[in-house]
Amino acid sequence: MRVLQVMASGLHGGAELFFEDLVPALALAGVAQSAVIRPYPTRAAKLAAAGVPSVMLPFRGPFDLVSRWRLRTAARTVGPDIVIGWMNRACAALPRGPWVNLGRLGGYYDLKYYRACDHLVCNTPDIAAHMVRQGMAAAHVSYIPNFCPVRDEPPVVRASLATPEAAPVLLVLARLQPAKGIDVAIRALTAWPDAILWIAGDGLLQRRLERLAADLGVVERVRFLGWREDRSALLKAANLCLVPSRHEPFGNVVINAWAHGVPVIAAASQGPSYLIRQGEDGVVVPVDDADALAAAARDVFQDAALAQKLVRGGLARSAAEFSQTVVVEAYRKLFDRLQRS
Repeated sequence: MRVLQVMASGLHGGAELFFEDLVPALALAGVAQSAVIRPYPTRAAKLAAAGVPSVMLPFRGPFDLVSRWRLRTAARTVGPDIVIGWMNRACAALPRGPWVNLGRLGGYYDLKYYRACDHLVCNTPDIAAHMVRQGMAAAHVSYIPNFCPVRDEPPVVRASLATPEAAPVLLVLARLQPAKGIDVAIRALTAWPDAILWIAGDGLLQRRLERLAADLGVVERVRFLGWREDRSALLKAANLCLVPSRHEPFGNVVINAWAHGVPVIAAASQGPSYLIRQGEDGVVVPVDDADALAAAARDVFQDAALAQKLVRGGLARSAAEFSQTVVVEAYRKLFDRLQRS
């Protein structure tokens, strides 16, 4: 079996990170793959290190006929059994051929972008149901969640981030955009004077968030870390992981925290509400409620027994449902089924 992976979106983001996790994991499991990506040498290097060759195309949009033609040429050259398009732009450009087109999506997208897909794989059951409601046959929609690898790297040295060893460290891993609710996490600091907030992510809102932190008088306790590749090192050094998103279809950060044994406190957006079992493997608070977020985080930090309960629950969920082994096997079974159909 040979799989062609097509990723036509940006360099940073949850789906993009999972693409860079899943493709090497499938390669490690013996799945022969090639990839078509946008011109990001760092991504190409990661794929090459996993033994996955890539072709880089610009994918400038729906009127970029040259990229579509070159994608078709690449597919015919590779001769895949399955072509996987990641999200709207890639799936809208998928060529038809003697292969199965599989659309992979992690959001509540419009079915119009997936007309060239023979089958869809969604990372939550609710997203799968959303696509069925739009008209995709249920037999052609599958649910497979994401996983989070735990990297073999030591915790970040707190002093390197101007953080005292004894300080409660709250970690947010997210792009700096309105849907992620980073402003709520910053506001939560006003109710917990000892806590320090690490924000690992980049985006257009950084200056606005910096001004908010200054206006609230908490700027000395906020660390804007930019986009980081060392997710494991940051999680291993943090006391708590916050997911304050207003809109979050899945919630990669939740399973990241679980896999690393870090208690997670999340706003009740779609993905975290689906993933978290309240009080067993995490705590869910109302969306846009900074006081509730701060109170829940402080309670977990101060209650060692509760924190350990959440850690044990998260590790158990991670191993049973969201491990690399479980997810890769689910993809392999789906590939086998699609190839036989």
